[in-house]
Amino acid sequence: MELGRRERKKQQTRQAISDVATALFLERGFDAVTVAEVARAADVAVQTVFNHFPAKEDLFFDESGWWTGPARAIREAPPGADPVDVLETQYLAMCRERLTVGHLATWKQFVATIEASPALLARRRLNVDELEKSLTEALDERSPDQLRNRLIAALYGAAQKVLEGRLMAVLPDDAAPAELVRVQSEFEQAVAEVFAVLRRGLR
Repeated sequence: MELGRRERKKQQTRQAISDVATALFLERGFDAVTVAEVARAADVAVQTVFNHFPAKEDLFFDESGWWTGPARAIREAPPGADPVDVLETQYLAMCRERLTVGHLATWKQFVATIEASPALLARRRLNVDELEKSLTEALDERSPDQLRNRLIAALYGAAQKVLEGRLMAVLPDDAAPAELVRVQSEFEQAVAEVFAVLRRGLR
């Protein structure tokens, strides 16, 4: 029980730091905010921040599921499952979990913060490289066709980029909640279209 309480307290502290950091980054820009300022705003020591987040960029990209989830989904899929089907299901589930109405309301600001920071752009490129590498490894464990596996992983990374661009295009500024629900529906239709293109190309 004591271990459980400590773990819950640790997770609560981590989430509080992350929430404070995200608010500061979106308000002032990533490069304009220091880790010391995040620590002060969260009422913790600087070392506490680094205990939870090894680098400043980790405070911004706090969710690793975007680049580790695809490989995990492939490894957990039943034998014989089509990898594109598995990846589409995983991507949709991830989007439904992360791109809630509340998150969509700040999505453009989130992307603009990345694009304004060389450090965040560099970290995002590393994340994409990690995604493709881990996904390729997971696919190689299921199929000996290494060339096809590498292609699937690269196409999945490209699909994510295309879909994020589509979301930016259809997401209006200062949208009302009802309008955000419509955007979610349109985005899921775009997901279906993109993965259908992947299937046709791979066949």
